[in-house]
Amino acid sequence: MAKIGMIGAGSWGIALSVLLNGNGHQVTVWSILKEEIEMLKENHEHKDKLPGVILDQRILFTNDLREAVSDKDILVLAVPSPYVRSTSKMLNEVVKEGQIIVNVAKGIEESTLMTLSQVIEEEIPAAEVAVLSGPSHAEEVGRKIPTTIVVGARKKATAEYLQNIFMSEVFRVYISPDVLGIELGAALKNVVALAAGIADGLGYGDNTKAALITRGITEIARLGTAMGGKFETFCGLSGIGDLIVTCASMHSRNRRAGILIGQGKTMDEAMKEVKMVVEGVYSAKAAMGLAKKYQVQLPIIEQVNLVLFENKPASEAMKDLMTRDKKIEHSDIPWGE
Repeated sequence: MAKIGMIGAGSWGIALSVLLNGNGHQVTVWSILKEEIEMLKENHEHKDKLPGVILDQRILFTNDLREAVSDKDILVLAVPSPYVRSTSKMLNEVVKEGQIIVNVAKGIEESTLMTLSQVIEEEIPAAEVAVLSGPSHAEEVGRKIPTTIVVGARKKATAEYLQNIFMSEVFRVYISPDVLGIELGAALKNVVALAAGIADGLGYGDNTKAALITRGITEIARLGTAMGGKFETFCGLSGIGDLIVTCASMHSRNRRAGILIGQGKTMDEAMKEVKMVVEGVYSAKAAMGLAKKYQVQLPIIEQVNLVLFENKPASEAMKDLMTRDKKIEHSDIPWGE
């Protein structure tokens, strides 16, 4: 049995707490919000974020960060991406040397263009940081629906240890050393999912969505490999796998926000209606910053930025994507005679 501190009590943190408790581990859930912890203690259910998923009485809840961290074998950082740095600053004061921290948030820090594991490592130099990602909606993991994900770590022994901690008969875990590629796939797919949602909101069909998914993963892999990620990673669970589920499912807050924008709502109106952090909005600008830095073209992500931040009509953005200069699909495939 491992002792695990779940740092964050949103839908994903709660779903993973259910999973890890079911695997026989002792889980302590922390939230900075006192009323959230009181609600969880009283109801053993997160009625706002994950209604219907009942939490075992063995799961502990606390507002005391030191209590959540002390003597823990693993910390799981499950706060929304905009709060990863501020939470890491607080953690640095209480974590031990060599503490394993598993980041499960998805995003890129807009101000620095850093991945979230890089942010954590900067703020908590004593920690050993790993990541967990893949097509895994909290609403389904909490209900024990079969799910497959990937754990990324720099040391194989750490990855294998975490694989054993998280894996169950309903939660299959693969491992990979490509931490950078896993994080980039996780963050950038949210931006493409906004585009897929916008297309749904405009009333477009399956052909459009298939085009956005296919060309979207091309953009993600183009930027990701330029930054040092491995192409195979973007063909896997944290790349095309996570992109498919996020573009197709109504569990996806990014797709839902995109639908509202396609229907004519502003970005702020859409985010307010979704009532959860729409991480693709925060990653969209960062993605364009990285595209400029690494000199790669991201036409879909560029149009999402124009719709989000410059009030470009969504229908006009789609038209501009469709009428771009003619291209070869795969330039490295040779022509015959």
